[in-house]
Order: sequence, then C-alpha cells, then structure tokens
Amino acid sequence: MSEDVMIGLETHVQLNTDTKLFCNCPNEEAEEPNSNVCEICLGHPGTRPRLNEKVLQKASKVAVALGCEINSQIFFSRKTYFYPDMSKNYQITQYEIPVGEDGEIRISTEDSERDIGIKRLHIEEDPAKINHAGGSVSESNYTKVDYNRAGTPLIEIVTKPDFRSPEEAREYLKRLERMLEYLEVYSSGSSFTIKSDANVSIEGGEKVEVKNITGTSEVEKALSYEISRQRQVVKREDTVTQQTRSFNPDTGATKKMREKETEEDYGYIFDPDLTRQKLDEEFIEDIKSGMPELPGEKLERFKSDYGLEHKLTESLITNKKMAEEFEELAEEYSPDLVASWMTGELKKTLNYNDLDYTQSDIQKEWLGYILGLIEADDISDRNAEEVLRKIVEQPRHPEKVVEEEDLLKAGDDEVESIVESVLEENQDAVDDYNSGDEGAINFLVGQVMQQSQGKADPKGAREKIMEKLDG
Repeated sequence: MSEDVMIGLETHVQLNTDTKLFCNCPNEEAEEPNSNVCEICLGHPGTRPRLNEKVLQKASKVAVALGCEINSQIFFSRKTYFYPDMSKNYQITQYEIPVGEDGEIRISTEDSERDIGIKRLHIEEDPAKINHAGGSVSESNYTKVDYNRAGTPLIEIVTKPDFRSPEEAREYLKRLERMLEYLEVYSSGSSFTIKSDANVSIEGGEKVEVKNITGTSEVEKALSYEISRQRQVVKREDTVTQQTRSFNPDTGATKKMREKETEEDYGYIFDPDLTRQKLDEEFIEDIKSGMPELPGEKLERFKSDYGLEHKLTESLITNKKMAEEFEELAEEYSPDLVASWMTGELKKTLNYNDLDYTQSDIQKEWLGYILGLIEADDISDRNAEEVLRKIVEQPRHPEKVVEEEDLLKAGDDEVESIVESVLEENQDAVDDYNSGDEGAINFLVGQVMQQSQGKADPKGAREKIMEKLDG
C-alpha cells in the first residue's frame, strides 16, 4: 500500500430490470441493432420519459446495503454533451441530489482491513453503443451507433479517493459485485455489465481519469499501468496533467483521449419532464424489511453456526446459490465436509471447465449423493473426485457414473487379493522394506491403488501390506 497514491472509482452497474429506465422497451440485448428502441429512448421531440419504479427500488436497496444516508426527495437532471451515443444530446442523470450519500464498504487485503467511503449513489441512463469501424475513433473511417442500449438503467456508485493501491480497488469491486448479486439487482452470469472509471493521482498531483474499464482484474491492470506512467512522468521532472485516458486490455496500457472536462462543461440543468420523487420513511422501511442477508452477515453467521474457518467461509459465500445450498446440505451431512468439498474439489473442477456454480448444471441432490458415499466410507476420495469431474463435464446423476465405472470401494476380500498380487510382483520393494527402507511401503500402496483403480482405501491397503510384511 502506497500513501502517496490516491484512487477513487466511479462504478456503473446495469440493473436487471425487465424494461428500460424511462420507457417500456426491453432491458436486454437484441440480435438486431436499433430494434429495442422507441421514441422515448431515442429522444424524439414531444416525448416524455416516465421513471421505472423498479429501478428506484433497486437503487435504494443498494444504497441501504452500503450504509448510505437516503435523501428524502430526489430529482433528475440533464447532463449536456454532444456525442453520437446520445441522440437527444443530453443524458438524464442525477447530479444535485442523488439517491444516497455517505456510505462505506469494508475491504480486506493481505496488508490491511479498512473501510472505503462511498460518496454517492445515483441513477442514470446508459448511452448507446458506439462501434468504430477499424477499432478506435482515431483509426476508423466511420462510426456505427446501436441505440438498443440507450436508456438502460444504471446506478453509479462513486467512492471517496480512499484506495491506496490497485489491489485494494480490485478487492472492493469483488466485494461490491458479490453484494449486488446477493441483492439480486445484478448477475455476473448475465449480459449486464459493471464498468468503472478510475481516478488516480500520485504525490498530491493532478487527477487522471481512466474511462470505461470492464472487470475487476482489468481495473487492477489499468491502475497499475497508470501509476507507473505517472511515476515516470514525475521522474523525468515533468508535470502530470489532468486528463481523460482510455485503457486497452490487449496492450495493458492507457492512452490519452482528451483534456479532462470540468463539471461546468456539462451544463447540468433540472429535467422538467420528470417529477420529483419522495423517498419517505414508509418507502425506506419497505426497502429495509425486504433486505436479504448480506455477504458480510452470512460470513459471520456461518463461522458462528457451523464453526467454519474464515478462509473457507469466505470462499463459500462468494456465490449466493452455493452458500444457500451449502446450508441445505449441511442439515444432512457434516458441515465441514460439505464446505471443504464445495469450495475445494467442486470449485477447482468448475474453474477448470470455465464455469461458476450458478452457470453449471450441477444439482444439489447430486452433491448430496456423493457426500453420502464419502461419509459412509463407500468411495475413496480419489474416485469421488473422478465422479465429480465427470458430472461437471457431462451433467448426469452421479449414481450412473458410479455404476457404469464400478467406483465404489473394493471389499476386504478383493483388497486382500490385490495386496497379495502386488507383493508377489514387487519383490524388490518388499526386500527394500525388509532392509529398513520404510519409504518402500508408499510404492506398494501406490501399486495397490493402481491395480484397484482407486477402489481400495489407501489407509486400509497400507495396514494390510504391513500386516503381511511384519507378520
């Protein structure tokens, strides 16, 4: 963590409502450009926007979760700028009075644990999608605009400049995304996006803004590059100027777009087409009463109720569905066993197949079947892992895999027979053991496991081998 670095984030979250912010057009991707549009989201003269009540409720829910002070009355403003992504030449947003202010979120890294201040949370509409033929505005011969995205609902969460490293910024975004998923206002597996503008300065110098960074790891990369770039500027005894830059994830570098605008450049004015909204005590109480258990609360409860270790619990709650199904499985099986398998072998297998738990076709009952076999000592860990891999790669009930491939543990008579065969076929290892090389026993156990195709219990196999060798 570097005390001479100051970073703030402005994070835009596309909310998962059925319709757009100010009209009834579907809030979803469309195959055909400019098909999910109407006169309102295209800004035709004479049309009047109407606020989507669901957006206000979801935005307020996030503000409450972040501990913000909710303003009792809000209104919308017009942010004026001339660019092809806004057909009416202004964006409807909140400037003077946002939904919520002065919140915080706690983050923890290897270096520290502390609170990051939330300056404000407000609602605004998304502009259209611009496609520069050629890849960038400087290299393209023409630009195409798809207005399907115009008018989709966003919340913008603005932090205070409390981050002191790119790693802290990444951790904040991971925790924020997890919170949004628990609140069911956003899903990482959907087409909706989270994008951030990062403001960074070093040694008390001018602030540089890096625009439209998608993803948590990309924010860390963009900030790391920009901090390094600014340090090089200062090292050359030059001056870091206030400007707006873009980030290219392919090169890992930022590039100057323009000198930074000021708030005055946007000419904010009150939007006369939209009414003021009162967020009275009854509205806020309804929001609070409908709040789910948040990740931090679930973390502490899981540690308390199930006696789980902190790191294991933190891994478990990263996925809301996994955390919920853990509790259901923990009613029937050992909580330690369920948690370790879900966060260990299951996550490892899902990651290998580029899946998360929500996206996978894994069913809770399937996991219960495997866990039941493990608890009953009817299957080895090795074969249980094999079953897990197969049902992730080709979803089906694990009982079919176990039956088709005969993966249950071998009986005593079968293990006894395999042990005798291994000892006969590996006389050199037997001689080594009898000569005092106790490490030879590991080789013999491995041969038993190989011949039994993982069906033998390693501990039982070791005991049987030593009985015969020492007897």
